[in-house]
Amino acid sequence: MEVRPDEAMLAAVEQARINMKAQFGGPFGATIIKDGQIISVAANSVLRDHDPSAHAEINAIRKAGEILGTHDLSGCVLYATGYPCPMCLAAIIWANIDTVYYGCEAWEAEEIGFRDDFIYRFIENKRSDGSVLKLMQLEHDSCRALYDSYRKESGKLY
Repeated sequence: MEVRPDEAMLAAVEQARINMKAQFGGPFGATIIKDGQIISVAANSVLRDHDPSAHAEINAIRKAGEILGTHDLSGCVLYATGYPCPMCLAAIIWANIDTVYYGCEAWEAEEIGFRDDFIYRFIENKRSDGSVLKLMQLEHDSCRALYDSYRKESGKLY
């Protein structure tokens, strides 16, 4: 039987609720569906894993990739309890997931203390005053040679 969109979202909500109760992370859950079937359900586990990248969407993508045996999640749909943060949004794009349903907006996460919307504003403004993060280019030629070597020798894009 094919999973309905509301069922997929509610699976993410329930996983987030379980993780919150266990104090593993915040109110963030994610479900990945392919061909109408649940592939993975995960929640934020930043506190449990001591890993700032252990967001629900990232955890769900990792599980789905492992289950499907591929990094390419084309044809998958992601359901998330919140609008994906910039890191998760990038991972979703890298995974070739082209449809995301989300419950709450980034500003709503900000209202409860999360920095998603702040990071979006940081990126949009190309903030480089060093007040939050210093970004400085170093050893461009060496790094560019590495890139060029990859393109010539392997060139496998993902």
